[in-house]
Amino acid sequence: MSEPSKVLARDGAPRRVELSIARIDAWTVMKVSFLLSVGLGIAMVISTMVLWMMVDGMHVFADIESFLKSIGAERFSALLEYVRLPRVMSYATIIAVVNVVLLTAMSTLGALLYNVIASLVGGIRVSLMDE
Repeated sequence: MSEPSKVLARDGAPRRVELSIARIDAWTVMKVSFLLSVGLGIAMVISTMVLWMMVDGMHVFADIESFLKSIGAERFSALLEYVRLPRVMSYATIIAVVNVVLLTAMSTLGALLYNVIASLVGGIRVSLMDE
């Protein structure tokens, strides 16, 4: 951060400091975004399992299968193999891992890009006030 440009202080009056964010540490951004995206990935896998169990508990898959049999489309019942729990959990895990990699890379590149832009224009100015 740069030096404070203005400090207004009177007796009992709030102090105001204007700072500019001149640089963001890319390594810190990478660590934090990795941990947040891992947490998001775990939440996605768990929510996928909960959602699948709710849909299965409402007998949606069984109703679809019985409907397909009643209209004489048993060959489409094989498509229901794609929505069985092990396969759905595998897809959710693969998507979560890909999201971890992509979110970590994109946020780190965003921090590096911010550093380049901030070196050209001076960064983001922030006014802080002590009340």
